[in-house]
Amino acid sequence: MSPLNSTFFKNDTTSNIVHPDFFFIRGFAGIPYTKYYYGFLCFVYALSLLGNTFVMFVIYTDHCLHSPKYIPVFNLAVSDLCGSTALIPQMIDTFLFKSHLIPFETCLTNMFFAFWFVAMQSFTLTVLSYDRCVAICFPLRYNEIVTSKSMFVIIAILWIFAGTVIFTAVIFISTLSFCKSTVVNSYYCHHGPLLRLACNDNTPSTVINRTHPVVIFWLPVLFITATYICIARALLKIAAASERFKAMKTCTSHLILVSVFYLPIAFSVALGSTIEQNTRVINMSMSTVLPPVLNPIIYSLKTEEFRESIKKLYRRKKLHLTVRNA
Repeated sequence: MSPLNSTFFKNDTTSNIVHPDFFFIRGFAGIPYTKYYYGFLCFVYALSLLGNTFVMFVIYTDHCLHSPKYIPVFNLAVSDLCGSTALIPQMIDTFLFKSHLIPFETCLTNMFFAFWFVAMQSFTLTVLSYDRCVAICFPLRYNEIVTSKSMFVIIAILWIFAGTVIFTAVIFISTLSFCKSTVVNSYYCHHGPLLRLACNDNTPSTVINRTHPVVIFWLPVLFITATYICIARALLKIAAASERFKAMKTCTSHLILVSVFYLPIAFSVALGSTIEQNTRVINMSMSTVLPPVLNPIIYSLKTEEFRESIKKLYRRKKLHLTVRNA
């Protein structure tokens, strides 16, 4: 252990666990022109706040959107908004204002919320695929199967499940001793890079680290793939091409959301260790900050009901202003 690192560690004499006072978030060190990226992060965060707040506002104010299918859309906006808030302000503070040192407890808190909201983004996309599958495969039973109550229950269970899984991972991380280094090779307190700094038996945390991607990403991807196989089979049974196209059109916004969220992650995992460290950090950071910005834009542009609700709100606002100025 270097003299620099030794000043950051404290020993819990009751359990022989060594915790650092601070972790050093390496982030984008060695990457050129990062000041422009920090400016981009500020812009992205502001856009994410505006976009997702707007989506929630439209759904809340328009009673035509008070239907089961828009409950997960509202939940996705909440997850995106909270996920951006958990990550981007901390990243800006760390790198733009040179606050690379993050206290141990703050690091674990940041890890919990960042992973929790990312998990909910993934699970909500899964719920949206379930909704589309039922709507196309069982159109006559849709209102019977997909109700507001069932949607609320599913989403509440997913919030609790995701929170429990992530909290368990954080608890196991807190039981590790860190005596190798305090430098975290990521742009936030990421579970994997922290795990590699541990110097005691980290078998439970290693198992969790390998299980998490399966639970949070790959099982949802498998479920979404299965739902679209069912949707494709159902579409093939529709004789009229116009009806087939109309049914497919209702899935386009969801498919774009799925691509934006999962493809960058799949790209990083597929290339694995062949990706240079800085490239991996930039790719993973983009995959976490861009979906919350793009989701409200994609949904607003690609969903006809939502576009009509925006037009209705605009006309209502215009009429209100006309009456006020008359």
